[in-house]
Order: sequence, then structure tokens, then C-alpha cells
Amino acid sequence: MGLETFNLAAFEAATGAARAAMAADLDRQCRETGFLVISDHGVDPEVIAAQWDAVNRFFAQDAVAKQAAAPLAPGAPYGYLGPDQEALARSRGEETPPDLKESFSGRPVQPVPEGLDDAAAAFMSAETPWPDVLGFEAAWRAYYAALEDLAARIMVAFAEALSLPSAFFAPHHQNPISALRALHYPATGKVAEDNQQRAGAHTDYGTLTILLPQTGAPGLQIKRGDDWIDVTAPAGTFVINIGDLMERWTADRWVSTLHRVVARPNQPARKSLAFFLQPDWSVEIAPLDGSDTYKPIASGPYLMQKFHAATGDDA
Repeated sequence: MGLETFNLAAFEAATGAARAAMAADLDRQCRETGFLVISDHGVDPEVIAAQWDAVNRFFAQDAVAKQAAAPLAPGAPYGYLGPDQEALARSRGEETPPDLKESFSGRPVQPVPEGLDDAAAAFMSAETPWPDVLGFEAAWRAYYAALEDLAARIMVAFAEALSLPSAFFAPHHQNPISALRALHYPATGKVAEDNQQRAGAHTDYGTLTILLPQTGAPGLQIKRGDDWIDVTAPAGTFVINIGDLMERWTADRWVSTLHRVVARPNQPARKSLAFFLQPDWSVEIAPLDGSDTYKPIASGPYLMQKFHAATGDDA
């Protein structure tokens, strides 16, 4: 299944009725599947290539070298998670075997709001243990900055798709607690454990996700009705999906779609880069239409609860 494409540069150049028509079509895509492809996004190909090179060199290291970049404290959200350390389906209360993957997550240090309890302050202030890989941190920071800019531009389109002022979401993402994650799914053998996937069925937690899957490496699936549908995206594009907080903001008008990376016998290795846009820690998410579809919830505590559920850490 090829996802529908939204041309970001064309939207930004459009005015009047043409721009309104593109915004309406974006609204439809977010209502129907919650997944789409962004083309003509403007992210420098050299920044993308440098990030892939750094990530490939990191995952090519032996286990001891990768483990040196493990989180700096138990329950910290940034650093290297090796095999058998996360099961994303657990974030939805489903008990499954660990996912067949390893990952590295990181972000620049952000200001810590006042008044947080000890656990929240520790989660918010956690530093990224940068790997000892030549050029890794510089490449990561450059890609992160490019994706922050891209996310802000997409949020302008999202606001207009919801018939809101263009800058509506900007105040909610002044100091976003976003993160960038590199994922490596090793080649699979003949069988996996029962109900084990490369990434278990889950929804993403925040506003939106910007995913860059390795070109030509299938495995991403979305749930449509009772079926799991394989999805693909052309080279040079990003896959965008709606997160839980945007679903709550829109009172289910837009859908945070269940998705997974399926495990099949004898699959080659696969990598992807996922940028998770998350509102500022204290931003309260409540339905924009004033309904009681969802009770208000704060961005940071929601993220922390979901993260600890997936990693099995009760901190």
C-alpha cells in the first residue's frame, strides 16, 4: 500500500483557494489513516546522508562498544537500548516478548520546568550519552535541528488543515520534549517467539512522528480494520504519522494509527530514523472543540508513563 503524498513545498508556495484545498486534503488524510508521505520537504540530502553514515557506523560496532552509550541512569530515556530491552506493545497494556531490535535515542538538553517532582525532573533533565564514534554527535545534532524545523513547518499545515490560525501550535512547542531515535532491526532467523515482532503494535505518544525508513527495506505495517497492511514510501520522502496527543487534541477527528514492524522468517536487517515531536512538558492537551471526549492531560507525564511501560521500568 502506497501512502498518499503531501507536497510541503507546494503547500507553502500556494495561496488562497489552492492552499485551502491542499489543507482540506491534508485533513482528509489525517482523518482516514493518520499516515502520509511528505515530499519536497527541503531537508538537505547531505544532512540526511551524514546521519545515515553515523548511525550505520554506530550499529556496526560490537556489543561492548554500543553498551558504552547506554542510558546514564536507570529509567533514563536517552542512550542505547540493546536487544530484549523494549516491547512497544506493552505501552498499550499488551504483554509480549521483547521487540527484535536495538536503538539509540538522543536530543539536545532542554530547560527543566520548575516544580517537577524528582522522577519527572530526572526524566526531563536526562542527558544523552553520545557514542564515541567520530562525527556522530555533530551529524545527530544537525539532523535533529533539520527535523525540528521540518516539524514546525508541518505543524503550520496541520493548523490550517484544522481551520486554525497558522501559528496555533507554535506556543505549545517552545521547548518541546521531542526525541530522535535510530533503530536497527537485525536480520531474522527462521522463527520468532509467539507474538514477537521487530516492533510490537503501538501508537506513537506525541504530536507527530517523522519517520525515515531505510529505502527498500519493508516491514512497516498499519492496522486497517482487522487487517495489517504493508506500507511503503518513495525514496527521498518522509513518512508522517499522527501521535496520541494530536488524536486527543482533535477529539478523535484525526487518528493515531496502530502500527508495527512485522517479524517474518529470514528477513534482512533494516534501519530507520524516527523523530518524535512532543509538546512542552507542562502543556495541557484537551480537545480543541471543547468536548469531554478526553480529560486534559499534560504532555510530559503522559510521555514518561508510556516510555516506562514500554521498557518495563517502573521508575
